Amino acid sequence: MKNPWKKISDKEIYDNPWIKVEEHQIINPSGNEGIYGKVHFKNKALGIVPLDDELNTWLVGQYRYTLDEYTWEIPMGGGLIDVDVLESAKRELKEETGLVAASWQNILRIHTSNSVTDEEGFVFVAKDLTQGETAFDDTEDLKIRKLKLSEAVRLVMSNEITDSLSIAGLLKTKLLLDEGKL
Repeated sequence: MKNPWKKISDKEIYDNPWIKVEEHQIINPSGNEGIYGKVHFKNKALGIVPLDDELNTWLVGQYRYTLDEYTWEIPMGGGLIDVDVLESAKRELKEETGLVAASWQNILRIHTSNSVTDEEGFVFVAKDLTQGETAFDDTEDLKIRKLKLSEAVRLVMSNEITDSLSIAGLLKTKLLLDEGKL
């Protein structure tokens, strides 16, 4: 499909190690001039649904500065754009839970908020798990919770899990299990 938007110019407004914010002068699909803000993420969003033989999973709890609230999420983090997403997911799972998985399945590609950002995310199911030691980043003060996948899905349905990558990953994992595809 042909792009109905026309970019006249763009300029960088802000840049840090994680994001870059741009302002674009545009002509919109109706032919009117305007501006569009774009947040470019310098990492890919990665989420992991660890799953053992008894259909237990692990959630990570932490205080999210941007939300000013404590949240429960699947293990997740950022992977550098030029690094294989699976390698980054393996690193994140080990860092946040201490788990190492022998079996990995990429179940989801997602755009996290496509009206303002180009961020791309991926969710993996990790199986055949071995417990090891965590290796939290210095910005992380995490709590780890092991629970049944069905309980995690219940937390999604009761709005106790609100992170979009976690919601999408947990629900898709449950659907794939129900269909016999995991």
